[in-house]
Amino acid sequence: MKDEKKPFMAHLEELRKRLVVCAIAIGIGFVISYIFSKQLFSFLILPLTKVLPAESRLIFTSLPEMFIAYIKVALIAGIILAIPIIFYELWMFLVPALYQREKRYLIPFVLFSSILFVAGALFGYFIVFPYGFKFFISFATEDIQALPSVKQYFSFATRLLLAFGLVFEMPVVVFFMTKIGLITPDSMKKYRKFAILCAFILSAILTPPDVATQIMMALPLIVLYEVSIIISQGVYRKREKDSDTS
Repeated sequence: MKDEKKPFMAHLEELRKRLVVCAIAIGIGFVISYIFSKQLFSFLILPLTKVLPAESRLIFTSLPEMFIAYIKVALIAGIILAIPIIFYELWMFLVPALYQREKRYLIPFVLFSSILFVAGALFGYFIVFPYGFKFFISFATEDIQALPSVKQYFSFATRLLLAFGLVFEMPVVVFFMTKIGLITPDSMKKYRKFAILCAFILSAILTPPDVATQIMMALPLIVLYEVSIIISQGVYRKREKDSDTS
């Protein structure tokens, strides 16, 4: 049975408390990450430095640029460290709208959401980045030298890593959308071709204009969609069974 409805202001107050906890978790993660910010930044630029010519380096064009880059990389790392807390607080905020039997999904939700987000970011870093940066650097010639800036690289890399992390949350999103009746496995099968097309369009947007890299991005998305269909089928069958017995 769902919890008794709360007034709107009570929901806002609870949301504020949850956001404060998330902010504190991110702050603690930021402090820890800033201690290792130089090492983290060196790790972040590794896929690019590996494909740069021996004499090439990343550059920064304003005095505070590197300091700001270290701050930003520590913040991103802090958010990643706080991901389990963020998903936990999100779940606890949604708990009043759930039935008692649905509240047992807390640990699986936090665990799988965190794992999938990190898996998506790692996939982007280890699989897509090396090929993508190699493609970009291939345009350098004897007369044209690549001089990537710290600011541009950081913005590009973090945007892609966050995008990959969010995209890999698809099975969790499908689980809950099926749970509340917004989608069904049949509707997902019906729009499979459209989903495949969207996977390639998204890959074309997020990756360099290189067919091999785009396929490497699109294939995991298609696999995630198929896995999501299987998850949706399981959730839908259980939902139908529960409605028949109630």
